Amino acid sequence: MTDAKNVLGKPLETCSTSPMTGFFRNGCCETGSQDAGTHVVCAQVTEEFLTYTQLQGNDLSTPMPMYDFPGLKPGDHWCLCVSRWKEALDSGVAPPIVLSATHEAALKVVALEVLQEHSIEP
Repeated sequence: MTDAKNVLGKPLETCSTSPMTGFFRNGCCETGSQDAGTHVVCAQVTEEFLTYTQLQGNDLSTPMPMYDFPGLKPGDHWCLCVSRWKEALDSGVAPPIVLSATHEAALKVVALEVLQEHSIEP
C-alpha cells in the first residue's frame, strides 16, 4: 500500500479484494494520472445503483471473464468513479460508502459532509 490518504486524512484502507477492485486492481481506491475516471469512492453497491449505472451505459453486474471481472452483486464493495457516484447522488440512488477506504481525491468533487451522510461506518 502507498501513503495514500482517505477523506478523513488517515491512511487509505482496503476497499475490497473479493471482488478485487481499484483502478490498479490492488483492492484500494487509489488513483493516478492514468486513472481518467478517478475511481476513488469505496461504495457498497446496491441493486438500485447497479440498475442506475447500467442505464447510464456502465454495466457492473454482468461478468466479463476476459477482464477477470466477476460482475457485482448488491453488497459488494467497489471503487467507483467519483463523478458517477455524484451523478447517482444527484439522482437519489447513491450507494453507501466506506469513508476509511475512500481516497481524499473524492473531496475535489464532493464535500466531506455529504460523504459522511452516506457512510456505512459509525
